[in-house]
Amino acid sequence: MTSNTWLVAGLGNPGPGYSRNRHNVGQMVLDELASRMGGRFKSHKSRAQVLEGRIGIGGPRVVLAKPLTYMNLSGGPVSALARFYGIDPGNVVAVHDEIDIPFNSVKLKLGGGEGGHNGLRDISKALGTKDYLRVRVGVGRPPGRMDTADWVLKDFGTAESKELPFLLSDGADAVELLLSDGLLAAQQKFHSGA
Repeated sequence: MTSNTWLVAGLGNPGPGYSRNRHNVGQMVLDELASRMGGRFKSHKSRAQVLEGRIGIGGPRVVLAKPLTYMNLSGGPVSALARFYGIDPGNVVAVHDEIDIPFNSVKLKLGGGEGGHNGLRDISKALGTKDYLRVRVGVGRPPGRMDTADWVLKDFGTAESKELPFLLSDGADAVELLLSDGLLAAQQKFHSGA
């Protein structure tokens, strides 16, 4: 297995109707990373769009991936890409929406539970382990008694949309720092004050 190649999967649902949903913030972060890398996503036989490149000059080799399946079926494309590129689960990073973190916050962790997130649950099942990295992009909790599924499948509100570019930039920064300096350094930067 290749140790210096990373698979960064941005989770979401396919199609333009979902593209601005809170649930798709992981794919939005990958679009920001692709823009920084100056590359474009291409279709891959694993049912994902991929972009291969490096994070920064001389940085680690990375495969950015946006599964083309629905969120709860993310595991198939992620595990297929990990096998195709020879990437161990420890070098897999899932970038996803997180309701247990306030909007405009980013946190990182290795392994642990999925917190009811069906995309993560499917990845854990497909990889056969929960020991992969997660970049958790805060979308906040639903207001009042709104159902969680309804909340994450809604587009960001007007006020949130003004702040969204900063959140996506922070998410991309978190991925870059995680890959270049490791989990602890990224956690120290993004968890301080939160």
